[in-house]
Amino acid sequence: DLKSEMNKTRKLPLKKDARASDSSQEDAIDQWARRRKQFKDSKKCSSTGGSSINSTITEGSINSEDARSVDLGLYSENADRGFYTENFHSASWVFRGDDVSPDNSPRCLSKRPRPVAIRERTVKIAKGTGNYPWGFRIQFSKPILVTEVDTNSAAEEAGLQVGDILIAVNGTDVTSMPHSEAANLARKGPDILTMIVGSDISRYPNTPKPTCRGYLHKRTQSAILKGWRKRWFVLKHNGYLHYYKHKKDEGKSRPLEVIKLEGAEIGVDTSLGKPFVFKCIPQAGNRIFYFCATSNQEMKRWLEAMDKAVHPIHQNHVWVDVTLHNTTLPPLAIKNPECLGLLHQLDRSKDVWVQHYCILKDGCLYFYATLRSTPAQGGLYLQGYIVSEQSLGSKRSVIELKPPSEEFKTFYLCAENINENKRWITALKASINKWLPLHQAVQDFMNRPLEETRM
Repeated sequence: DLKSEMNKTRKLPLKKDARASDSSQEDAIDQWARRRKQFKDSKKCSSTGGSSINSTITEGSINSEDARSVDLGLYSENADRGFYTENFHSASWVFRGDDVSPDNSPRCLSKRPRPVAIRERTVKIAKGTGNYPWGFRIQFSKPILVTEVDTNSAAEEAGLQVGDILIAVNGTDVTSMPHSEAANLARKGPDILTMIVGSDISRYPNTPKPTCRGYLHKRTQSAILKGWRKRWFVLKHNGYLHYYKHKKDEGKSRPLEVIKLEGAEIGVDTSLGKPFVFKCIPQAGNRIFYFCATSNQEMKRWLEAMDKAVHPIHQNHVWVDVTLHNTTLPPLAIKNPECLGLLHQLDRSKDVWVQHYCILKDGCLYFYATLRSTPAQGGLYLQGYIVSEQSLGSKRSVIELKPPSEEFKTFYLCAENINENKRWITALKASINKWLPLHQAVQDFMNRPLEETRM
């Protein structure tokens, strides 16, 4: 049975530099046997217990504006094998691995020649007004790198990202062109700046910043209070529409509601006798959302952005592919784990501790029901989390995983004893430290470069 399972998993190819489990069938079986024997000898593993993990994220429809929902970053095809990926998808990250020396730049920003996997895409940016009509900054030459994208700018709405490499500007290849020539080429071109940009998929996510954001009036469907309320809306590239009471609430508190647009029906609505009204009917549920813009141009901007979310192009980042592949492996077949063993997770809805067998690898914590379970039943992307030891209720020592924003979920874990907790805390901190926010990596690498242009 084990050989059969390993044959299945070997059919999924992985990138070499991701250091994913890609060993031969015999090596994986030998590794499984060796580690199983080690655990038996040390009496630190158990084949009993192990309740299956309950998904902490649901995609059910929410009917109240006051309801709180979680921004789902990723679902695997099997609903029980969900990853909590919030912070990974709300920011870009550079994987620097075990080499955390500040003297060494992240590879995605290094000038050293190397083979690179580039994911190309076309970005069209409408020229605005002011000194910086497109709203982004470029630096360096060969390659030219995008190092800043202004909030609420045309560049942000077009999906330009910090870290993008300029490949072509208005149809002209700029990969071997000096920085100043590429900047002049953009300035002398038409009002619609067309660029082909590339993302180094081996180092950071292909997840741009929000595709559209701004104030809209939303029709309230409450039986008590009817009318239109002004709300701050943020449409993200993962196809989810968030809205908040005020603009200042974005990133600081949970959205009032999250609407999944994929498969939804959208269009202009004239039934309410009000101009610039458009509607959205999500695929799940039977609720209709009505929105009102301030102008026809603003309404068209939202409809175009929402239409892209309704018909998305699915393309995983290589890190997502690696972790999904690892979930198909037995626990001990994941190569070079940083920590492994039994952990209990607090299910706060039921106030009970659920036991899992856990594997920690490169900033991802995999949950299994038991040591012998395949596949993994869930996981947690740890980028940006802060690890500390806390007391909770009757437990003197608990591992707290605190997110960088109150909008996201805090996790509580507990090992078999205090010493085990300390071992896990040390390993978790080291694993999280392998990831660096992309904006910080760019800032560290820049060090006042001579070539830079605000566009």
